[in-house]
Parts: sequence; C-alpha cells; structure tokens
Amino acid sequence: MKTLYTIGYEGADISAFLTTLGEVGVKRVADIRDVPISRKKGFSKNKLAEALSEVGISYAHFKPLGDPKEGREAMRSGDRAKFLSVFNEHVGREDAQDAMVELAEQAANSETVLLCYERDPKDCHRTIVASMMKERGLIEQFTHLGVKK
Repeated sequence: MKTLYTIGYEGADISAFLTTLGEVGVKRVADIRDVPISRKKGFSKNKLAEALSEVGISYAHFKPLGDPKEGREAMRSGDRAKFLSVFNEHVGREDAQDAMVELAEQAANSETVLLCYERDPKDCHRTIVASMMKERGLIEQFTHLGVKK
C-alpha cells in the first residue's frame, strides 16, 4: 500500500504547487473541499483539473469528505470544538464513509494526495480524514506535504 499524502495550497501559487506534487511523484489529487472553488488563481476545480492534467496528474472531487459550511464557519471564528463536532458528525455519514473506501482503493494504485486549502495540517480536516482512514485500516500511513516556494 502506498503512502497517502495531504497538502494545502494556502499561500502557494499553482506553479509551486505543481512542482511540489511532481517532486513527490503524485499521480492523483483527491480534492476534499466541500466547495471546490477558490479566489486563488488556478485552484478552482476546472482550472486545477486542467493544470494537473497538463502534468500527468488526475483529479477527483470527493465532496462527501469536505468540511461543511457550519464547520468552516466554526474554524474561522476560532471555535475548534464546534468544528470538530460538526465535522466528525458529517464524516460519520454513510456517503463519507463510502468515499473513504473509494479514495483508499484509488490511493492503493496510484500516489495520491488529499487537497484542501489550509497550509497547516493541524488546522485542517484533511488530517482528520487521513487519520480516520488509517484507523480503519484503509491506508497504512499518511504524510503531509508543504508547498515549496
């Protein structure tokens, strides 16, 4: 089983982001943003998928693993306890659990990275998703990537 990577694009530009993925050998981006749009140039779903395709990386959106609006608002307001409560309830749903299994199956065959916005993985739901996947035995390990500038 391959390592599952995680990455946040906060503070990065698309060129540095693509370079970082290439250096690690990522072949698939699993976007776990609830809403895959961004004010950051190149990181909205269609533009990102196009840029990734140009460098031989596939893109898939896993909406059931995204942080719902209520969770994002809680994090923005600094209420980590509420964020954790909202997100843990959300990710416990059947569609999210099914998405984790599908994601693990894809990651077993190709170097895969979980994508969201937050730079710091300790402040991001991608760490929760990766941890849950490891705890369930869906993956053996995960590691966080930082976009090189």
